[in-house]
Amino acid sequence: MKTSFLLGGLKTFIFISLLFFSFSELKACESCNRSFLNTLLGEDKFNSLISKEMRTAIAAQSGKEESPTKWVNDVLAMNNLTVTDLSPAALNEIFTDEPSPVSAPSYSNTATPAENQGLEFFDVMQRDKNLPIPATGYVPQNTQPDKYIRITLEEGDTYIGNGVIYKGFTIDKKIPGPTLIVEEGDVVSFTVVNDGNISHGASIHAAYSQTSKYLGKIAPGDSATVVFQANSPGVYMYHCAPGGHAIPMHIIFGQYGMIVVEPKKKFELERILNKEPDIEIYLVQHEYYASGKDAVDGQGKPMYTAFNGKLFRYVEEPIVGKPGDYVRINFLNAGPNLVSTFHIVGIVWDFAYWQGNPENRFTGGQTVTAGPSDSWVIEFRIPPDEGSYLMLSHAVGSTDRGALGLLVCDPDAETPKTILSDGIAYSEEEMEEFRSQANRTITPFGLGSDEVEVPVVYGSETSEVIIRIIGNSYYPKVVQVAPGTTIKWVNEDVFTFMEGEFSGIHNVIVKDGPEIFYSPLLAHAESYEFTITKPGEYTYICAPHPYMEAKIIVTGEQAKQARVYSSVGPTNTTFYHWSILALAALALVVSVYAMVRKSEKSVI
Repeated sequence: MKTSFLLGGLKTFIFISLLFFSFSELKACESCNRSFLNTLLGEDKFNSLISKEMRTAIAAQSGKEESPTKWVNDVLAMNNLTVTDLSPAALNEIFTDEPSPVSAPSYSNTATPAENQGLEFFDVMQRDKNLPIPATGYVPQNTQPDKYIRITLEEGDTYIGNGVIYKGFTIDKKIPGPTLIVEEGDVVSFTVVNDGNISHGASIHAAYSQTSKYLGKIAPGDSATVVFQANSPGVYMYHCAPGGHAIPMHIIFGQYGMIVVEPKKKFELERILNKEPDIEIYLVQHEYYASGKDAVDGQGKPMYTAFNGKLFRYVEEPIVGKPGDYVRINFLNAGPNLVSTFHIVGIVWDFAYWQGNPENRFTGGQTVTAGPSDSWVIEFRIPPDEGSYLMLSHAVGSTDRGALGLLVCDPDAETPKTILSDGIAYSEEEMEEFRSQANRTITPFGLGSDEVEVPVVYGSETSEVIIRIIGNSYYPKVVQVAPGTTIKWVNEDVFTFMEGEFSGIHNVIVKDGPEIFYSPLLAHAESYEFTITKPGEYTYICAPHPYMEAKIIVTGEQAKQARVYSSVGPTNTTFYHWSILALAALALVVSVYAMVRKSEKSVI
């Protein structure tokens, strides 16, 4: 795609410059979603494939008898903004000119007053209560809860062991998040607080009912609550779910945990032994990635794996029991990619229960096989033979990367005991010490330690270098090129729309470097290219996802046969940069004033 076509004029220029104001706090740009939609509704892209598909998706997600304009305002707009600046007439026209091949689903219970919620479906609820299977988890949202749960979602770093800092997304400042335990039949009030700088949300696999319309896309500083009844016993996953492409990204970055619905029916070994477990273990296997590409390619290539947050955590702190102790493990593979074949050397299961439901009973066994979000309850007795019993996945590649632990048989052990699946929450003082002594930092979306982000070096014989945008990161993250090299960025993220966020859109904005340049928002397979002429280091980010960061190092002899697509920027880039910010500030003031005046006129 030609640079001249992509740059798009002074309005886009000022808009992109305005985004610099938010970068210091790394807040995601909601306006980018709206700008992207505006571009797809414009003359240049109205007839493009992605514009047609976007309009079809919006039509399909609009509620029954709800205009697409209203859906766009409710879902995409924030701070009481509307799509008046995007021409509502044209927005409605696109759905009447080209009827959607997808029938719009009916959401007749959406936006029902709290005192009437559920009355439309009273007959369904009565039917479910009389079935020989558990009722769904739906209850009116004003139902009095038996249990209250509250979690916070944020971006941050944590120590994962072996001298490694992981920078990603966390729940209650840890990975995995807290172990949540309720009882079968409990009415649960589940509140999510967004303490981060970007939109977050939650999906609760234990809730046999709608959660996304209550907990999807929670704005920074905001919170949301859903009420449901936990009628299906088992071991479940919960995770961040702000909508669209952001759902898998936030799981990859670390926002997940275990929620257990304890059954009313006893597990078989508990019934046979007539006692509760001596040792109850809640165990999450999961992965850490050093690049978005590694996270989304194939079955994933994690740099590390872990049980309950820390590499080799239960080698450092073995789980110790006595000969004959009854052990129950609630096992969850949070993934997000690898299959686990969980095994304990020297142990044959007495019983195993798929998904943690006592009705799904298996007798005996050497392993349990769990794909991402699969779970099991495993029961066995510690043999009367002292020593260490090794816990691992028999898909041994992940074992080598940190998912390894010890169950030790010691006659002097103190039981009963409970081991939760929570990651370790460190104080800020502890984290400061870890940061100062760590051997490396990894992060899937930004720049980690130098030995992790080794530059891919291109000599002067290379005139063009392609950088892929994939998995909410740039790949390679660091390149070294000669002056005059053309850099071409291609967006390989595919999932660019769905209710929630258009998170698969990306761009390139230099925040620090000898030349300041930027791209427009890029949908899947769209590209932008720029010829860099000035030596130095260029650090750039993505406006919709400012945590994405990468670097270009320009040094050496002039590239041969380099194609020039853009003129050289001003010599005094500091003056240039601040001039743009001043213009952006002025444009913002004028826009707000115009919006207020327009609002006043509409009221009159």
